[in-house]
Amino acid sequence: MHDRGHGSRLVGFAALAAVVCLQAACSDNPPPALPEPVMERTVIEDPPEIVAFDPAPETAAPPPAAVTPALTPDEEIAARSLEELNRSLLLEPVFFVLDSAELDERGRQVVEANADMLARFPTWAVTIEGHCDERGTPEYNLALGERRALAAQRYLLELGLEAERVRTVSYGKEFPFDPGNDETAWAANRRAHFVITAK
Repeated sequence: MHDRGHGSRLVGFAALAAVVCLQAACSDNPPPALPEPVMERTVIEDPPEIVAFDPAPETAAPPPAAVTPALTPDEEIAARSLEELNRSLLLEPVFFVLDSAELDERGRQVVEANADMLARFPTWAVTIEGHCDERGTPEYNLALGERRALAAQRYLLELGLEAERVRTVSYGKEFPFDPGNDETAWAANRRAHFVITAK
């Protein structure tokens, strides 16, 4: 019993001595310092740049369209085609009584109005067509139509129109205004018809 207790003490002393020795031996070399704990830091990135709301710029108004000056009545007429001019009857026909090639008062007024229009447009040239109603022979009507066209031409020339701007032709009864067979149609077909042929 005595020996066992003594041996246990010896073992205890030996262990203690070993520990003391180790501490003494290591006192020259202190244990390495532990790294300081790294504190995690929350890095706040720069906040996004705040851009003030900029409404879409107003679309620049287009430049005003070029204003085309309004045409004068004569410019508007001059811009028309020959077909449009003749369809609009700017030069009126002269009508005649049965079997006559004489200009009456109304006929002279019409020729005078046509002369004024031709004076406004000095580049225009015209043909005066002589027409008749359906009665009479073709030969008679061709001759009568020619006299009617010449009567209107003569008065135009008296009013000052240049001769080279007007010519005549007779169609007799071939091209009636009105294809009817009564007095109204016949009166419409006895005429000197003005056609603009150049502008």
